[in-house]
Parts: sequence; C-alpha cells; structure tokens
Amino acid sequence: MEAARHILIVDDDEKILKTLRAYLEHDGFSVGIAIDGVMALEQARERAPDLVVLDLMLPQLDGIEVCRQLREHGSVPIIMLTARTTEPDKLRGLKAGADDYITKPFSPRELVARIHAVLRRTSKGATRTGTDTFGELQIDRGGRRVQIHGLAIALTPTEYRLLETLTSNPGIVMSRSHLIERSLGWDYDGMDRTIDVHVRNIRRKLEEAGGDPKRIRTVPGSGYSFESHVDG
Repeated sequence: MEAARHILIVDDDEKILKTLRAYLEHDGFSVGIAIDGVMALEQARERAPDLVVLDLMLPQLDGIEVCRQLREHGSVPIIMLTARTTEPDKLRGLKAGADDYITKPFSPRELVARIHAVLRRTSKGATRTGTDTFGELQIDRGGRRVQIHGLAIALTPTEYRLLETLTSNPGIVMSRSHLIERSLGWDYDGMDRTIDVHVRNIRRKLEEAGGDPKRIRTVPGSGYSFESHVDG
C-alpha cells in the first residue's frame, strides 16, 4: 500500500492548523504542523514533506526566510498563505521560491483543491522522456533535471514545469495564459504576473550558473519563447 503523502502546515493560528489538519487527514494525507519558522525547518528536516503550506507572517523566522531556506535544500512544492492582498505582497513569496499562493481568508476546500493541483503538476511522472541539449543547457526530461555546462541547477517544481513547457516548443511564442495552463494547470486562478516572476527566477538561475538568460525571450504583448540558438 502506498504511503500517504505528507503535508507540513506552518501557521501560528491554532484554528487554521486544526481545521486544515482535519480536512487534509480526511482526504488521506498525513499532516505535520509547525507554529513558527524555526519549528517548520526542524519538522522538514525530521520528515521530508511532499508539500508545505506556509504562512507569510510567522514568529521567529517569517515565511519568506523559511521558503528561502527550504529552497536551499530541495525542491519541495510550497504554497504560501498571505493575509496581504496587494499584488507586490503576493509576488514576494513567488520571488522567494513559492510555487503558488492563496490569500486569507480562504476556504479549506479551496486550499485542499489547490494542494491536489500543485501535487499533480509537480508529480515525478514526466510526460516526456529523453534528454534535450541546447548549447550549454541540458534537460533530462525523464529525471526532471536541468544542467548548465554539466552542473545541476536547482529549480522549483513550477520553474521546471515552465522551462519544460518552453523548451518543448522552441521558437514558438507562448502566451502567459497558455503557459499558465501548461505549467500551472487549467484550474489555476492567480495573476498572469505569476509567470513573469517565475521566468525572472529561471533567467537568474541560468545566468548564475553560466548560462544565457536570453534563451527565454520576452515578446512584448504576446508572451515568451525559448530560443534553441542564441547569438554569442
């Protein structure tokens, strides 16, 4: 029998923790809870979660710092919870490496549905296999690994899905809405700017590893395209 997927919920609101735990356990998940950022990192070290639900505002270490530290050690999917409703506040979590966000107050059913959606699109089951090479960039689609000059790049699950979608269609301009559908899921209802943040993160990681960030080209008013060949 397959082990239940483990969800780590990090929030200092006892009511939210109790409610989400009940909903997730009813849905067949195993659940860990943490009430502050330090406890969250300890819990993640003790038992690697399949997904983290992470509040932005936390005692000791805030959600942004917890997200950054989790990203230093792996690519676990992260859904950020935020009580702030302005666009810059929502984008902060994505810039730190979160895969998705949801705004408080929220429906527990909505969050559980979002968890299922994120797990589906970050599943290890790749739709394509084989390795594609574009100059210095190599993508092992079966192993879901990305390398620059033979060195691995640590992408979040969503960043990988986005890069996989772009590199599967080199030279084709893909709209933000199409990229959302292909890499985030047809049921995603967040902002179009989410794609822009993930693209910026991918470009930065490519450049830091010695790759060419110009491989992902912005097409004003249309979206993005991946360039299999770039000018030196």
